[in-house]
Amino acid sequence: MRAPAFLLLTVFALVKLPDVASAQPSAREIVERADRLTRGSTQEGRYEMRIVRPDWERSTTFEFWSEGTEKSFIRVAEPARDRGVAFLKIGREMWNYIPRVNRVIKIPPSMMLQSWMGSDFTNDDLVKESSVVEDYEHRLLGSQSLEGAEVWHVELIPKPETAVAWDRIEEWIRKDDYVPLKAVYFNERGEVTRTMLFTEIRRMGGRVLPTRYDLIEETRPGRRTVLILEEVQFDRPIAGNVFSQQNLRRGS
Repeated sequence: MRAPAFLLLTVFALVKLPDVASAQPSAREIVERADRLTRGSTQEGRYEMRIVRPDWERSTTFEFWSEGTEKSFIRVAEPARDRGVAFLKIGREMWNYIPRVNRVIKIPPSMMLQSWMGSDFTNDDLVKESSVVEDYEHRLLGSQSLEGAEVWHVELIPKPETAVAWDRIEEWIRKDDYVPLKAVYFNERGEVTRTMLFTEIRRMGGRVLPTRYDLIEETRPGRRTVLILEEVQFDRPIAGNVFSQQNLRRGS
């Protein structure tokens, strides 16, 4: 017997169809959205960097500009002895200007993994030569609770052609807003070499994001570098001459 049309409509109304919008994103999409949150199409702002060692501590303040993943510019403001030191990255090329000798130095790819200004961050960390989206394969390890929030646990494996110092990275990213909370870096022996903690989450530059980054050197106790985001603006046009070698010498 054929069911009446009104009965079929009632049955369909009671059946919950899959919600495409609520479908779980892929591991790559999770990492990409977290990266977009903290990067934007452009950004400019100011950081304080604190280098902490067992027997001393010092601070550096620098201004930064970036456009996507291809262009970055950094100029040191404090301390006075480093004022005017600048870094420019365009594509895969990077230059460093040193005011005390009035010289621009090309930084070869082999130096991208070296310390930036004596900190625990590398040149690559600061100017983002490598991309956590394009230069890694991504795998979702599961979901869990961290710092009272539901998070995705994602693994990043460098592609063979990617020159990085670690064998893999694990990230914990908050589900409701894609804010990163933690990243752990492993060497080829499976040992944890460093941990990044993302804290002091608040609204800045029109979005909710971490404003403090603690990079902890796990193999060297007592060492860490702290980045504190003092101000930032996203998605505003940046003059093209910012990302130029001529701009390296300005402000020194």
